[in-house]
Amino acid sequence: MNAYIHVLRVGLVSLALLGTTSGATGVGAQSVTSEETVRSVRRMLERLPYYGVFDYIVFRVDRGTVYLAGYSFEGRLKADAEMAAKRASGVDEVANKIEVLPASQNDDRIRWDTFYRIYTDDFLSRYTPGGVHGVLQELSDEQHFPGMQPVGIYPIHIIVKNGRTMLLGIVDSAADRQIAEVRAREVTGVFNVENGLMVAGRGQDTAVK
Repeated sequence: MNAYIHVLRVGLVSLALLGTTSGATGVGAQSVTSEETVRSVRRMLERLPYYGVFDYIVFRVDRGTVYLAGYSFEGRLKADAEMAAKRASGVDEVANKIEVLPASQNDDRIRWDTFYRIYTDDFLSRYTPGGVHGVLQELSDEQHFPGMQPVGIYPIHIIVKNGRTMLLGIVDSAADRQIAEVRAREVTGVFNVENGLMVAGRGQDTAVK
């Protein structure tokens, strides 16, 4: 898998900028600065109702074009993200390179096992909205509604494709980064774990609230 490990994301953030903004926006939106377009795109994407822990979306803006990249747990998020970006101020065009992850029962098992191990860990559970109880509730809900995922603000995103796991997002310390990788490697049947987690405050150019 292509890892966007230099994509920067902060704490309780759902999205990040890939690369940098450059130039003015397109002819159709000359009165809108690139910074305003970035803020508008970010707001639109943050409102996506199905963005969850098994997804990861990044974007950059260049002269009125929004470039979307990342991973979608299921297909509708890719289309919804494109439509949301098109509604942002100063956007003329959207290039959508979000990859829809293939359906796989084994990958789903790895996702949920990794989710449980990371977000119930004694040190990492503080990153969980609702705490450990929230994780147990998500696991219970999945039994009743298969194919769903935990949505909301999860700093550690779990991307699984063909038995390979990638961790993306941001944590508070190098120790937390290492613990998350250890927990992901404990999952049975995982071929490889790529740790793309960033440590807060190290080399970050842009934060998304």
